[in-house]
Amino acid sequence: MRETERFFCADAARGRGDPIIGTAPYGLVWVLIEYRGGWPVNGFDGLDLPPGVKALLFASAQAARARVLLIRRHGRRRREGPKCWAVLRYDGSGAHRQQWGTWSRGEDLAEVAAALGTPAALGTPGELGAPGELGAPGETGLPPVVLVCTHGQHDTCCAVRGRPVGRALDERWPELVWECTHVGGDRFAANIVVAPDGVYYGGLDAGSSVEVVGEHLAGRIHAEHLRGYTDLPPPQQAAVAALIGRFGPAGRHDYTVTGTSRVGAHWLIRIIGHRPRPTAYDIEVRVRRAPPHQLTCHGPAMSSAVVHEATSIRIV
Repeated sequence: MRETERFFCADAARGRGDPIIGTAPYGLVWVLIEYRGGWPVNGFDGLDLPPGVKALLFASAQAARARVLLIRRHGRRRREGPKCWAVLRYDGSGAHRQQWGTWSRGEDLAEVAAALGTPAALGTPGELGAPGELGAPGETGLPPVVLVCTHGQHDTCCAVRGRPVGRALDERWPELVWECTHVGGDRFAANIVVAPDGVYYGGLDAGSSVEVVGEHLAGRIHAEHLRGYTDLPPPQQAAVAALIGRFGPAGRHDYTVTGTSRVGAHWLIRIIGHRPRPTAYDIEVRVRRAPPHQLTCHGPAMSSAVVHEATSIRIV
């Protein structure tokens, strides 16, 4: 590549046909902190906050295995008054917990650490700080949060591909959609996370993102653009995606993993499908290393990604 050519990791990944299945990082808890200024390259860690508060929040998030993301409305849309924060939880069975609050000074973020230690404290994102109740999918009052990675300071492709997606989704669902800092998988930009469901989508553009999110909100997850579910390890993510690809779109909890075994580079995943009637499937997933490539815009080092491929589906 000539020195004058600019490298875009997402363009390179699409050109190679990098598989996106099985690339959703683990996570059941998300901490969202609205920050309307420019985002540091390392996100929350780079904010100028009181050291004691930052250390407290970091320790609490680490103990809860929570991911901390900065958020803002699309295009740094001007909002007056206090900024918001949220703690979103997914328990793996479909129940969601959300607590929302506000902050004006750095010291106010100590409340986030308290929320991480008190999972019973609940709220909804409709009105900042409004009281809410614990609910299951489909109940009113607990809409999901749609996060679009637009963290250009971290990776150029996240901004170049993410911002048009953020604009398109913001025009359609302005109360649900937030831009956010790095969520992982730069080369799959534009990336979306639906939380607290814990569903990752990638390889999106403005048009496909509206279709994907619309289908998700209607309870239909498609295999195309699906990176995986954050409560499952990569081989299980690949197995569930294979079933969705074979049998069509499914709800978030239409498939349940009931067994996993491994022999060398091969995994055998047992899954129960719950619609239209209970059916058991055995899916074989092969794990391999892809050839080394530059996987991010700003990372000169060559890396070899792990690829998970479903090679067979058998009805038991």
